[in-house]
Amino acid sequence: MTGADPGYRAVFCDLRTDQVIDVLPLRDVEFDDYIGKPGSLSGTIPVPNPDLGRRVRRVIEGRTSLYLERAGEVWWGGIVWTVTPQSDENGVLTVPVQAATFDSYPARRRIRDDLRLNTRDSADLVTDLWRYVQSAAGGDIGVTYGDGLAGVEQEFFWKGSDDTVVEEAIDQVLAGAGGLEYRIAVYRDPTTGVRLRRLQLGTPQIVSTAAELVLDRPGAVLSYSFPRDATRGGTTLRVKGADVAGGDLSNDAKPMLSAEAVAQNLIDGGHPRIDLSAEFSTVSKQAQLDKIAKDQLKAATGAVVIPTVRIALGQGAPSALLGRTARLRIVDEWFAEGLDARYRVVGLRVTPPERGRPEAADLYLEEL
Repeated sequence: MTGADPGYRAVFCDLRTDQVIDVLPLRDVEFDDYIGKPGSLSGTIPVPNPDLGRRVRRVIEGRTSLYLERAGEVWWGGIVWTVTPQSDENGVLTVPVQAATFDSYPARRRIRDDLRLNTRDSADLVTDLWRYVQSAAGGDIGVTYGDGLAGVEQEFFWKGSDDTVVEEAIDQVLAGAGGLEYRIAVYRDPTTGVRLRRLQLGTPQIVSTAAELVLDRPGAVLSYSFPRDATRGGTTLRVKGADVAGGDLSNDAKPMLSAEAVAQNLIDGGHPRIDLSAEFSTVSKQAQLDKIAKDQLKAATGAVVIPTVRIALGQGAPSALLGRTARLRIVDEWFAEGLDARYRVVGLRVTPPERGRPEAADLYLEEL
């Protein structure tokens, strides 16, 4: 990277074949990755001469993948979705690029055949949807699959005429799974050195077996934030399901409704009633709807707290941070008695070093 730690490399490849197109300079880089939603990367390719311009023109939006390597390890991988050649008033040409992790691909694919996934484990349903995505001509982007997991059995039916976005279908499966997470893990095979894109599933969570991180303030923690947001939580929830024929003479179709799930312990403890709702139009079984309502409310009960800590990245910082356990210890004016708690890393945002900017990472945490 221009003006950055030489340990970082931006490798551009053909999306479908993974053949290397070029290794290009990339500056002003920021990237993030998460469990449960796609991550992103932004950066700018400087174009100081026609030769580099010819090389950069080979980076075609929508069909090029990008890997960011740090000290030889793959730290981020995804699809380049936006390429913007631009020249300023001084004639300086740059090409900003924006990319998203490989799990952004299902948001660009739709279910265009009647697809029925009968009663099966939720983890298998997610794998089936990815198999559907990659079975069509031109749809295989090289994602491989891991071993099956034991979880909650569900069934779904999507009409091809509804043109359902595959990402939405996956979200429906995950929401009713009672605890299932997935991401596309990108890494280099330690034996062959080949880059891999693998569907990683976790029941009920994706948890790393790597050694626990110990984060102290004062110490490695540069700053922290503990946002508490009651607008995203609630104390009751009802789910709307598939349309079914009514019993009156009009025979109009009406949606099935789950039983109302209630966080009675919070209401008894003094919290106000705050109603939430969700829609699962592909679910036609009452028991499945009722369970989805309970699971959705459990995930959204009360205030949502996602702590963030900013840390300096050392030379030997590991690339596999998502799912890892972090022990956070803080003593300051807010935590006068001292905080000593364990969390799971569910997201990260990294800013590689540039001139005048040190290398740092924001870790998004979930309490264990």
